[in-house]
Amino acid sequence: MKMNFLKKFDFSGLIPRMGQTASAPGSVKYVGINRLTPVKLHLIDYNENSFTESDPASISECVPVKEDGFIKWLNISGVHNERIIHDVGERFGIHPLVMEDIANTTQRPKVEDHDDYIFLVIKMAYIKPGNGELQIEQVSMLVGRNYVISLQEKEGDILDSLRERLRTNKGKLRKMGTDYLMYSILDTIVDNYFSVIEYIGEQMEEAEEQLLKSANQVTLNNIYHLKRELMFLHKSIWPMREVINSLQRDDFELIDKTTFLYLRDVYDHTIQVAETLEIFREMSSGMLDLYLSTVSNRLNEVMKVLTIFAAVFIPLTFLAGVYGMNFKFMPELEWRYGYALWWVVTLVISILMFIFFKKKKWM
Repeated sequence: MKMNFLKKFDFSGLIPRMGQTASAPGSVKYVGINRLTPVKLHLIDYNENSFTESDPASISECVPVKEDGFIKWLNISGVHNERIIHDVGERFGIHPLVMEDIANTTQRPKVEDHDDYIFLVIKMAYIKPGNGELQIEQVSMLVGRNYVISLQEKEGDILDSLRERLRTNKGKLRKMGTDYLMYSILDTIVDNYFSVIEYIGEQMEEAEEQLLKSANQVTLNNIYHLKRELMFLHKSIWPMREVINSLQRDDFELIDKTTFLYLRDVYDHTIQVAETLEIFREMSSGMLDLYLSTVSNRLNEVMKVLTIFAAVFIPLTFLAGVYGMNFKFMPELEWRYGYALWWVVTLVISILMFIFFKKKKWM
């Protein structure tokens, strides 16, 4: 399994743009990755005994929302179209500041109670099928008495299993209200974090194997990108803990008391994900320390070999320097066996030094 997702992940959607031009409060201005794809609307209208599904061409086809016992789930794939967000605000009576937050994809996860509806911002993480690329995108939710509007950055998500449960009427989803649908969306998104961290855990095992085999620049890059992945995942899941904790503790009129127990379960899952990410972050830091130690040990081995060679050649260089002097009266220079004796002395010194190093276990 290749660590290709580490190099392909785009962090621009998670980093706030500090140099944006200031605009009036409540102005809907898209902040995020530039997209040219059309916005897609998907509407599910259901109750316990009925279910319809459609792809409206505009927001006007999704309203009016009546107290007819039906629940509408409108999913909007793409918030880069500011006109769509304007239409949602006008048709459903959404506050301008909320619409501004929806269009800003760098928002921190949060929850707000607006009496007639609940506004949530969360982060959805998943592994893109095929190339193993990690995706993190913002999902905004508007939860009213008989409607739920989910707005995500682009088409494609992890909620197909939830839609299938609605189609087949499995479980209690179609028997419950919008608060339970909100819980189900949150639960699906949080539980998918387990799949993401399991995938990253496999990448960490692979990086650790590479580290033990050969610590090179590629290994360092993989560990560094892995640390960044974990940092941004932590940045996404940690505020979600506060969001879900607020939902289960604060007095929201639109949330039934029976749903609090389910939200508590999601909160427990969020804590578990956050703790696992903390462990992975510590492991990645340990891997980076191991890399530096491995490189340092390798350098020490090289320096030890060079030092041994230098130590052996120091006395030999001394002998060569002595007999390389140009003094006239040096009796060994005229001796017949002087050259052979020089080599004998040189070899004896080298062998004795080699034995000494071996005895000291320096080599």
